[in-house]
Amino acid sequence: MNALALLVPLALGLGVLALLFFGWTLGNGQYDDPEGAASRILFDDSRENT
Repeated sequence: MNALALLVPLALGLGVLALLFFGWTLGNGQYDDPEGAASRILFDDSRENT
């Protein structure tokens, strides 16, 4: 039972830390990539490579 008294707050603390880190990455624009692979696949750039 003593292990649960340590592990439950530790798990909750790590979860809160992960949420804070995720919020920080959102705020810094880590997921803003309008020219990423998702949009590059829509365009044919074979003429640029020849």
